[in-house]
Amino acid sequence: MFDGGLYMLLITSDPRDEVYRDVIDKAFKYCDEFILVVRKDLSLSSQAKLVLSSLSNSLIEISEQFEWPGTMLGGGESAIVNYFKTDNHAKKILKEVSNSLHSWVQPDLPEDLSFIKGNNLWLVNTSHESESYFVTEEKEDLEEILGIRNLQIKQK
Repeated sequence: MFDGGLYMLLITSDPRDEVYRDVIDKAFKYCDEFILVVRKDLSLSSQAKLVLSSLSNSLIEISEQFEWPGTMLGGGESAIVNYFKTDNHAKKILKEVSNSLHSWVQPDLPEDLSFIKGNNLWLVNTSHESESYFVTEEKEDLEEILGIRNLQIKQK
């Protein structure tokens, strides 16, 4: 089934609870950065603001963008894309504030928690569309992803 090249593995059911925590653990093992998006056209809850504030020590960069992994905005309104390093502090926060990959939706939380390995996408999450997928060329990454117990995926 998997014989080399670029693998795209579609997550077919929202990773929740233990599966979510395992996905976060793998992402932090393999990735350098993650992003969280704040849309200007949507309100942001006090909890979401607290999450961003709690992650401030892990912040790498804030950028105004019209697109980010999995999303391209139309209508001329940009969003704020926050880039964070994958350190233990950030991992702890992501596990504490959510128990589901697709719960990263404004106004309750910043949007579209996604992960980057080097300069490449690794886990693309479009939370409001409930669509997520892994992208990798690495056999070791692939084996680890496939080893996440109860993670429902199919090759895309």
